[in-house]
Amino acid sequence: MFPIKTNNKRAISAVLTTIIILVASIVLGTAVVVYSTSLFQTGGQQQAIQVQGAKGWINATAQSSNAYVAWGAAAVRNSGDKLLSVDVIQMRGTTIPFNNWYADVNQTRVSSGSNFQAQFNLTKTDMNGYPIGSSANGGVVTPGGTPCVTYARNTLPAAPNLSFMIDEDGAGASLPLCLTQQNGPITLNPGGSMIVYFKVPAGVFTGLDSGGVATVGIFAGKIGAPLQIRMSTP
Repeated sequence: MFPIKTNNKRAISAVLTTIIILVASIVLGTAVVVYSTSLFQTGGQQQAIQVQGAKGWINATAQSSNAYVAWGAAAVRNSGDKLLSVDVIQMRGTTIPFNNWYADVNQTRVSSGSNFQAQFNLTKTDMNGYPIGSSANGGVVTPGGTPCVTYARNTLPAAPNLSFMIDEDGAGASLPLCLTQQNGPITLNPGGSMIVYFKVPAGVFTGLDSGGVATVGIFAGKIGAPLQIRMSTP
């Protein structure tokens, strides 16, 4: 007869096996919940900008110091839920230098009356290519004063304006805007808005472009898209 062999290896008990499976299930389930929550929070934070009322103007005749001066304007709102910086404005593919941006980021003025939805105007430019005007020709443009505190008047010989004031609705309910020269990107909180006028570098447009279509792009990093606008005459 052959001797009966016995197995001395100890097996894991059924109770211990059940406990291990239960604990593993709890740990795995918790990890899935944490990962899903992280994905939801990351996906829920969006970057977006809204560009409202973009317009462009070009003088149909050359001026003494700026041939065929062109300007653009737009209202921009951070419509996402993350802080962003508007860092590029382009017209016809040309990037506008920061010191050609004139913006009002005061939320009280920007949201006052119909300012954000305004039909932006530029009535006249002086011989140095900077806005001037009066209530008689479509909008008050002044060389500063309330609410603008610091400014430089364009007289010959002239330095560029540090700021100028424009009242989009004359004697209406909208507060006058103080458009101040910028030197870098403009940061907007979620829900924050700005109104910006920008001077296009010389040579981008000629008098023949008056009435034509041009592209304007306003970007915050990779956020934004080009728009098509029709160039009008001040």
